[in-house]
Amino acid sequence: MSGVILAFAIGLSQILLIAAMVCCILRMVRGPRAQDRVLAYDAFYVAGMLLVLTFGMRSGTAIYFEAALVIALLGFVSTAALAKFLMRGEVIE
Repeated sequence: MSGVILAFAIGLSQILLIAAMVCCILRMVRGPRAQDRVLAYDAFYVAGMLLVLTFGMRSGTAIYFEAALVIALLGFVSTAALAKFLMRGEVIE
């Protein structure tokens, strides 16, 4: 019984994460300011990372968890670079 509940919960979370990613894409396209677009990008990569993690839970392999770690690291660095660019106009001083 708990396996059925877990499979349902993972499937539902995947659907909701895809919906969140669609909302983030809409905000990136329609965002009135660059700050809104950067925040939407940040939420997009977090939702994508969580979607990869749910695929890993569903399949039971560890490669998805390593991919999610790479997504998290690259997303954090790119968000920090975009924020620095918006604050100062340049990334490398």
